[in-house]
Amino acid sequence: MSNRLRIVGVEETVVVPAVLEAYRRAGSPQIFSRGFGDSPIAKNLRETGERRLAHMDDQGIDVAVLSLSSPGVQDLPEADAVAVARDANDQLAEIVASRPDRFQAFAAIPTRSPAAAAAELERAVVELGFPGAMLYGRTGDRPADHRDNDELYAAAERLAVPLHFHPQTPPRPVVDAYYSDLPDPIGPLLAGAGLGWYYDLGVQYLRMIFSGVFDRFPDLQVIAGHWGEVVLFYLDHIGFFAEAGGLRQPLADYFTQNFWVAGSGTNSPRYLRWTAEVMGTDRMLYSTDYPFTYGFRPGGFPYVDTSDGAARSFLENSPFTDEQKADIGHRNWERLTARARRPSS
Repeated sequence: MSNRLRIVGVEETVVVPAVLEAYRRAGSPQIFSRGFGDSPIAKNLRETGERRLAHMDDQGIDVAVLSLSSPGVQDLPEADAVAVARDANDQLAEIVASRPDRFQAFAAIPTRSPAAAAAELERAVVELGFPGAMLYGRTGDRPADHRDNDELYAAAERLAVPLHFHPQTPPRPVVDAYYSDLPDPIGPLLAGAGLGWYYDLGVQYLRMIFSGVFDRFPDLQVIAGHWGEVVLFYLDHIGFFAEAGGLRQPLADYFTQNFWVAGSGTNSPRYLRWTAEVMGTDRMLYSTDYPFTYGFRPGGFPYVDTSDGAARSFLENSPFTDEQKADIGHRNWERLTARARRPSS
């Protein structure tokens, strides 16, 4: 390209002190993906200074939209989640303020409390200047389409900000039924980031559509990572049941009107082409899923490593025009967030 492509990554993960301490108090699993320990991923999750900036430069990412590692505050007790979300958002805002040219942030939302969830989204957008929020599918056993979330969805629609959804581990009965009795450690890996995450969240999206969330909130915008969490690959088939499900329009229309899709650091040309065919490049965003895709290439596996310039070269070498690449890299994000309510000067 004649001019350097600007890239905004919209799924770039951190763990801030308020959340790490809350996990300790709640007895949450002390695993690397929640920021515990000294593994490279855990250290990088806690790092928001020069090393993270250096890794962004190595990837070729200009701006990182930071969000909490899954499941955010959604598995904390309600009494703790509200205060922890507020503290976490204040800490995220401090990180953004330290380098506003390189960082933005998605708000943490205490979804166990419907009123507090909507109020915290409004505070994060109007007072802190956040461009949206990150959610994590289910809250306990309550799916994303539960009516308790309507107040939050109404607030997001009114504030004109997107909600980025990230998967979490499927419910225990699903894990036991499908991922147990396998050799260690493959069972838990398949239940999580290997496969289970994506089916679980893809089903959440379908539930939201078929239960009428987007009919009640037609301007609600959702960002789906991981190339659409499996669902895009079955729209032509699932769409056969649109009439039986009482949909007001074809199933695919909900995706092209209410969803935006990013790849979450899976550098697969096939997934990229399929997403562009289904969604159009004007509904695609970019993300690297740092640090979970940074510097790891077991057995030379090529698709889930964004280091050494791979995040940038994947988009630069994609089979799109320069205009389309710029749309995916940054302009779609800027258009999506341009209408958000901002802090008053």
